[in-house]
Amino acid sequence: MTEVIAGIPVPDTRLVAEATAFVRDATNDLLFHHSRRVYLFGALQGQRRGLDVDLEQLYVGAMFHDLGLTDAHGTDHLRFEVDGANAARDFLRSHGVPEEKVTNVWTAVALHTTPGIPEFLSPEIALVTAGVETDVLGIGYQDLDPDVLQAVTDAHPRPDFKRQILEAFRDGNVHRPGTTFGNVNADVLTHFCPDFNRTDFVDIIRTSSWPE
Repeated sequence: MTEVIAGIPVPDTRLVAEATAFVRDATNDLLFHHSRRVYLFGALQGQRRGLDVDLEQLYVGAMFHDLGLTDAHGTDHLRFEVDGANAARDFLRSHGVPEEKVTNVWTAVALHTTPGIPEFLSPEIALVTAGVETDVLGIGYQDLDPDVLQAVTDAHPRPDFKRQILEAFRDGNVHRPGTTFGNVNADVLTHFCPDFNRTDFVDIIRTSSWPE
């Protein structure tokens, strides 16, 4: 039987069931419920925009988007978004998913903290970011019916979410500060890690090897 939350179906497929089990096993309650909300909010924002979205791809992208914050799937040298994208790629390939769809999901996960680009790409890429923006930043929150918001948070509660997700971003990036250059996680480390020295784009240009 297909699960429906706030009018949004969770695709009743083997791929979705195994993605759910994979992410449930790899994450804590914070990231699991957040990832499910990202799928639901992304799909809801897609309805508002009139987008024709592949819900299975959107689901996998949403579920894997923060997997790079976990000990099991994070590295010391890549952006956490790329770690999550790589995990999604490996998962999809192991299930025989066509490479075009694998690349689409990889890109959706890799770009979800790079605003201003995903909205111009495929619906799945755009809506993973839209779901993240709604749940984390409140972008698009006012555009959704209060009853719909309640239905989503009844299914996947977000107690003390703002504090906890910021701590997760901090803990998932503090050991690889260089990977936050050019993305939103530099802001997180600036706020929470007194010893963090933000890489400055202007300084890089001025101190490059090119003679003047």
